[in-house]
Amino acid sequence: MKKTLTKTDKIAIPVIITLSVLVPIVVLILMNLPERYNLLGTESGTFPLFHAVLNGSTAVLLLMGFFFMRIKEYKLHRNVMITAFVLSAVFLVSYVISKISNDPVHYEGTGFLKYVYYFILISHIALSAIIIPLVLFTMYRGLTGEYQKHAKIARWTFPIWLYVAITGVLVYVFMYPYY
Repeated sequence: MKKTLTKTDKIAIPVIITLSVLVPIVVLILMNLPERYNLLGTESGTFPLFHAVLNGSTAVLLLMGFFFMRIKEYKLHRNVMITAFVLSAVFLVSYVISKISNDPVHYEGTGFLKYVYYFILISHIALSAIIIPLVLFTMYRGLTGEYQKHAKIARWTFPIWLYVAITGVLVYVFMYPYY
């Protein structure tokens, strides 16, 4: 059986793929800028706390969305998940601005905690890139009413997105003494 793309799919899928490739590349480039441009005139410690609050709030919203889906409160599920998506988008924009504005801060911990931190950080970064297309496809399928496809991809998206949100907070906790 040959599957055909809908008119909407022919637009949305290339846009999702393009964003999924470009966003990590842009973030990587910005992280390695030779010079910083403090666009908002903020101190380096301002952004990390804001990012931790956004990540923590996103994690809470994701858990709420899961709960609402389980009790079949689909309208509440949709609204909470859209809010989690908006917070993640705000995080991404703020993160890019922070990378343009401030020099990187390095972790100075030692011993066992250093290995725990780097495991969390590396898995967080890797899954952050993977989560972009997953979230975009999950949102797209849900908002277009393709609930079977939405549920199928959400089984992967939810735990990865939740992990990324929680580890974002943990990275902040580990880095707090160095900001």
